[in-house]
Amino acid sequence: MPRYVALLRGINLGGHTVKMDRLKKLFEELGLKNVETFIASGNVIFESASTNAAALEKKIAAHVEKSLGFPVATFLRTDQELARVLEHEVLGDPGSHSVYIAFLFERPPKESHTKLMAHRSKTDDFHVNEREVYWLCKTHMSDSPFFRVGIEKALGMKATVRNATTVAKLVERYPMRRQMTGGKRQAGERPGRRAT
Repeated sequence: MPRYVALLRGINLGGHTVKMDRLKKLFEELGLKNVETFIASGNVIFESASTNAAALEKKIAAHVEKSLGFPVATFLRTDQELARVLEHEVLGDPGSHSVYIAFLFERPPKESHTKLMAHRSKTDDFHVNEREVYWLCKTHMSDSPFFRVGIEKALGMKATVRNATTVAKLVERYPMRRQMTGGKRQAGERPGRRAT
C-alpha cells in the first residue's frame, strides 16, 4: 500500500492553530491508514490504497477546509518522491546556504520560472526541479529581500515551504519501502526528474 506525506499549507500560521491530534483525526475520517503527524507545521504521513495522488490531494483539502473552516492547500508526495527531493545536487554541499524547499502542484511554466529567476541575488538563488523549488539563502530567511516577496508571489502559484532539515528528518523517520519487482515501480511512484 503506497505511503504518502501530506504537506499542508498554512497550518499553525496566521492564527490558524490546529492541534496535531485533531489533524490526525481528520485524515482518519477519510479512511486513510496508519496516520501520523510530524512536528506542528502540517506534515501528515499516511497510507492509502489509492494511487491517484491528485484526487487524494483534492479530497483531503476539501475535507480539511470543511472541518476547520479555512482553506488548506494539500501537497502530496510518496515516500519515494520525498526521498528523491533530497537527491538534488544543491543539497550535496550547501556550504553557507540555508536551503528551503517549496512544494508545488505542478512544474512551473516558463513564464513563472523566468519571474522567479529575476529574484536571484548575492544572497538568494533558486533551482527548479519538476514540482519543487529550492531556495538557497545566504542570510537568515527573514533578513532576505526575497522573504517579503515569497515563492508563491514570485511564481504566481500555490506552494508550501519546508526547510531542508525538516524534509531530511521526514525521510529519515519514514524511510521509503522499495517494493520493486521486475523493474517495475511501486504504485504511486513517478519517473525520475530532470533539474532545470
